[in-house]
Amino acid sequence: MPKIWKYQKYFVNLQANMKSIARNIVLLIACLTTSAVFSRESLDILLQHPITSSANITLLVQDLESGELIDLYRPQNVAPPASVMKLLPTATSLETLGADYRFSTYIEYTGTIRDGVLHGDLYVRGTGDPTLGSQKVGDRNFLTKWVRAIKEAGIREIRGQVIADLSHFDADAINPGWIWEDIGNYYAPGVYALSYMDNTMNVVLRSGAVGSIAEVQYTVPEVPGVQFDNHIRCTSTMHDGAFVHGAAYSYTRYLTGSVPSNQGSFGVQGDLPNPGLLLVQHFSERLESAGIVLQAEPTYRSEADRTSRTLLYTWQSAPLKDIIMETNTHSNNLFAESIFRTFAANYTTPCTIHNSADFEKDFWSRRGVNLRSARIVDGCGLAPQDALSAEMLVQLLTYMYRSKNRDAFYASLPVSGQSGTLRSLLPGTELEGRVHAKSGTIAATKNFAGYIELPNGKTWVFAVMVSFGNGKSKDIQRVIGNYLLDLYKTKGKE
Repeated sequence: MPKIWKYQKYFVNLQANMKSIARNIVLLIACLTTSAVFSRESLDILLQHPITSSANITLLVQDLESGELIDLYRPQNVAPPASVMKLLPTATSLETLGADYRFSTYIEYTGTIRDGVLHGDLYVRGTGDPTLGSQKVGDRNFLTKWVRAIKEAGIREIRGQVIADLSHFDADAINPGWIWEDIGNYYAPGVYALSYMDNTMNVVLRSGAVGSIAEVQYTVPEVPGVQFDNHIRCTSTMHDGAFVHGAAYSYTRYLTGSVPSNQGSFGVQGDLPNPGLLLVQHFSERLESAGIVLQAEPTYRSEADRTSRTLLYTWQSAPLKDIIMETNTHSNNLFAESIFRTFAANYTTPCTIHNSADFEKDFWSRRGVNLRSARIVDGCGLAPQDALSAEMLVQLLTYMYRSKNRDAFYASLPVSGQSGTLRSLLPGTELEGRVHAKSGTIAATKNFAGYIELPNGKTWVFAVMVSFGNGKSKDIQRVIGNYLLDLYKTKGKE
């Protein structure tokens, strides 16, 4: 049986490679004859504009049903995808786990329960659910239900500890490919088997006179033991340039940058140093408020033996389709990374970031999506080493449009001029409401990949990636928007 599987896998990969070669020949011929086949007017909006003329550009626009090439420019060149990268883990999770999949969190115990006393430890074991206590998705009253489950089990006293079990993921809570500028900020939180409250805390400052150090007042939520090395200065400008930096599990956070002066209370968001520990601390407080006696302080473990435990209660998250809706519509990095880490945890041992990336590449290569030259460092696109091409993205999007999970995937994409991160793209134009796509934004970079609905009922699948432009991301977006609108007017109404 192993040999049969080995040969089956070989022929599947060979078939995918032959399809890829055929596509490459078509694209090569198209690229060599671009000036003859395509009108250069729309493309020149990108290639000749001062903001994008010297940028790294890769684009491909294709008719979804016929496969007709509408426009292309260096479609096989790779570029930093930024948050367009989220299309990979969201599509992969739908195809492997299903739209109705739910993350499970387990409450378990060791020892025995006798006469209302738990003679042992109570464990909260996470499996990557990013929605516990989230302001975005899920049930915010979940702790009330957890406490009820403990009481229904007849427990009135716990002689051991309440322990957060973080062992489902490996120790790389912070992706090693992320840069210091991002690490510790709210949009780049650590990713743990137990997430809590979006892994985010709000640091409330009081700004004073110009040149003074802003005073740290408190945090929301309150984080026991957290300390701040504060270097945030108050300035005469109205720009908020404050940053939070810090390592996973470390309770020292470095505050740098500046905030406007004389503004009273002022908030800057950073990540929680250990969300799993804060979760069991809050859980313990709720248990005590319900009259359950605890004999020890709550704690956490990154490595834990599960063999001697008894399952007491299982909590399940909102369905995956709701989590993916938040991930793509609002470009939620924590949700994307939690989904991405799950591939390794569910399908390979040990759970590592590299194994998640390898799983994605292998999964899609067997379905005709050529990711061999891709660089996958994370799931959300924060890593500057990430690299995808327009061709890869169009192949992925074409597959998902024909998938049984099409509806959940399509619904998760924001809409031009109307929702999510595409609200500012092409509002008030003929393309408002017609572009369903994921955006990606980093400094001097703007990317879009998704679908364009045409008045004749046809659909284009597209990816436009512009990196290292000569301007801000919003300026690049304006140029891309003009390109898409011109292409739609000249070829979308034929």
